[in-house]
Amino acid sequence: MKVSKVFVVPAMLAVSVSTAYAQSSVTLYGTIDEGFDYISNQAGHANYALVSGSQQLGDRWGLKGTEDLGGGVHAIFQLENGFSLNNGQERSPGQMFGRQAYVGLSSEQAGTVTLGRQYDSVVDYVTPLSAAGSWGGTLFEHPFDADNLDDSFRVNNAVKYTSADYSGLQFGGLYGFSNQAGAFANNRAWSVGARYRIGALTAAAAYINADGEDDSTTGAVTDGPYAAGKQRVAAAGVNYAIGAATLGLLYTHTDLIDAPRGTFLRDIKFDNVEFNAKYDVSAAWYVAMMYVYTSSSVHVINGGQNDPQDHEIGATAGYRLSKRTELYIQALYQHTTEDQHASIGGLTDSSSNHQTVARVGMRTSF
Repeated sequence: MKVSKVFVVPAMLAVSVSTAYAQSSVTLYGTIDEGFDYISNQAGHANYALVSGSQQLGDRWGLKGTEDLGGGVHAIFQLENGFSLNNGQERSPGQMFGRQAYVGLSSEQAGTVTLGRQYDSVVDYVTPLSAAGSWGGTLFEHPFDADNLDDSFRVNNAVKYTSADYSGLQFGGLYGFSNQAGAFANNRAWSVGARYRIGALTAAAAYINADGEDDSTTGAVTDGPYAAGKQRVAAAGVNYAIGAATLGLLYTHTDLIDAPRGTFLRDIKFDNVEFNAKYDVSAAWYVAMMYVYTSSSVHVINGGQNDPQDHEIGATAGYRLSKRTELYIQALYQHTTEDQHASIGGLTDSSSNHQTVARVGMRTSF
């Protein structure tokens, strides 16, 4: 009996300690993407470049954690940094966790509330249905990412609510404070969105309103690409799976009012219609394509206006070496009217109204 007690007590303590630690966890994760690009025209010249982080799951590392507080409630946090593999620099200079940084509480029944630097509802609900937000990455974003489907900006000082999943329905919203005394509405942002899944169908819609982007370094949006007086985006999309194929259709509308400030431009409107399709040839191979039609309306201060139109088509083929590692090849072509300069995926503008990009790359995650 004495021998038995000697072994039983430590064993019970070990089980107790293991159970306690199992209630809390911290995970280190990341994704690394590297590839070689051919760009047909950048300011009048062809370019051959080694470019990192072009995929939606581009170069990043982060920490996320959870602590079980009992009763189905958890304390959670996430800290995420974006970087360039080619030179080791941060994607957001001066921001250690420029991609995400938040803390909050999550309930299995009531949903999740988080506070910090976070994605808006368009990114949360509609982006996963797009080519850029699933298999394509940054090169497949809509022109100038005016609808933020490729998360060109995040929202600071944000309080976000995400509901639990109610039989396939999930919804949420976000409010980003200006953090300015006497200027509550100066550089604030808010968004709402919802997603519904039933069988092979996924549908989502979202809206974001940002006021006074970049008006202050402490406001809600400090890294917006337009520094607009107002940016309003409405987006909706559907995905439908048919066997090994997934078909997608999206529509986004963007109003940029007084954008960018300090220039001759007054208002810009973008309407994007995207069709995308992906087919899993096997467990390892997949192919995918996208077509985007963009209609724009550009108003200038002196009353002038032009209405350029863009046509962009792209394709990807990928081979999964494992669940974590993938080789891929991409090709895109864009043509724009009204003597505008073509620009794919945020690359330097072409000197003409068309541009072609080809990429061979590798992506791995941990």
